[in-house]
This record gives sequence, C-alpha cells and structure tokens, in this order.
Amino acid sequence: MSSLSEALTDSSIMLRRNLKHSLRNPITVFNALLIPILVMLMFVKVFGGAFSVGDDYVDYATPGMLVMGISYGLGATATAVNDDMTKGIINRFKAMDVSRGAVLTGHVVITTVRCLVADAAIVAVAFAMGFNPTASAMDWLSVFGLVVLLTFATSWLTVAVGLAAKTVETAGLAAVPLILLPFLSSAFVPAETMGAGVRQFAEYQPFTPIIETLRGLLVESGPSSGDAIAAVAWCVGLSLIGYVWALTTFKKRA
Repeated sequence: MSSLSEALTDSSIMLRRNLKHSLRNPITVFNALLIPILVMLMFVKVFGGAFSVGDDYVDYATPGMLVMGISYGLGATATAVNDDMTKGIINRFKAMDVSRGAVLTGHVVITTVRCLVADAAIVAVAFAMGFNPTASAMDWLSVFGLVVLLTFATSWLTVAVGLAAKTVETAGLAAVPLILLPFLSSAFVPAETMGAGVRQFAEYQPFTPIIETLRGLLVESGPSSGDAIAAVAWCVGLSLIGYVWALTTFKKRA
C-alpha cells in the first residue's frame, strides 16, 4: 500500500479506538453533551428574564451555547491524549509502525464528532425552548462550517496541551481556560454591558467574534465583516498553533 493509504487506514483504526473509549466513558459523554444543555436551561429559564438583550433570550443565548458545547468537550481530549502519552501507549504504536499522524488525528476527529453531536443536541433543545432563527439554508451551512472550523482548531490546541502536560490531572486543569472563556465573552450578555477591564477582555478574546458571527448568521440580518474575518482568522491561527505545537511536542516526547 502507498504511504497515504496506510496513513488513512491507521487513522480509521485510531478513530474506532477513540470512539470506543468515548462510548465506554459515561463521564466524557456527560461533560460533552449534558452539561452544556443544563447550562443552557439554567441561563434561559433561570437567569434569562434578568437580561435585557432586545430579543427572546433563547435566541440571543443559543449561538454562545454552540461555542460552549464545543469547549466542554475538550477536557476529555486533553486527558485522553496525556493518558496515551504517559502510559507509553503511543510508544507501543510507534513500535508497531503506526503512522504518527494517525495517533493525533484520531483524537482530533473524535473530538470534532463529539462536539458536533453536542451542538446538534443544543440546537434541538433550543428549538424546544422557542428558538426562532431567521437563517437561510446558506446561513445554516455557514454556521456548520464555522462550528467545524472552531472544533478543529480547539481540538488541535487541546491535543497539544495534553501532550505537553506531565500528568493526566495537569492536562485536565490545563483545558479549563478553554472551558471558561465562553463565560467571559458575549455568549450570555453583550460585552458592552460589562465592567471596565472585563469588557475589553471579552471584546478581544477569540470566542467573542466567533459567537457574534454565529449570532449574525442565525438570528440577525448577517454578521459584520469585521467579526466574520476575525472569527475565521482566530480559528485558522489556533489551528496552526495547535498543530505545530502538537507535532513538535509529539516528536520530543514520543
């Protein structure tokens, strides 16, 4: 077989392996799927009436919850990658002449799939709660593309974090900032309503332009060009940083 076909075969094997591990770990499924839904129910049903955003709060919150659905699925990836590294499983794969790229790609792909399932569940729950998007078919396609791009970017970054961490516990803690960032963005309230310091952080951190772009596609007349360009630029930049960092760390430690 060619090197490309061998890499694809190895990647499919690693994907099946990681899928089985996810299905056998109920905590992974709970964190990635149920917690974002519970957070959404809490903010919309408990706190939603206290926020004045000009629309039904579920319409405002749903784009942010899509990003949160992605971030909550990352902790399991960091710990799984680190577990493979610290227990020597990756070195065993090397001894079996398994493609190096396949080991990392398997984690990235299963994380992407897990996050997409979580976001699909969030959209379904949002519709049940009265979500009323104005998006066209092309807008929905753009939303899907941006969600996939963000998931791909954060997955590579999380894989890199998992490889760099010395222990499983450290890897899990290192992924916490990515989980908390949506709370310090425009996911639940407009950034301009925040206090000084927090407002500037929320405006210039990666998730805010991504959330604003999703919001513009789903429930507004369209995203601003500045937000859309910044969203794509952040995703591409994070992908490159995560990919290079992951490969560099993998070569050093494996």
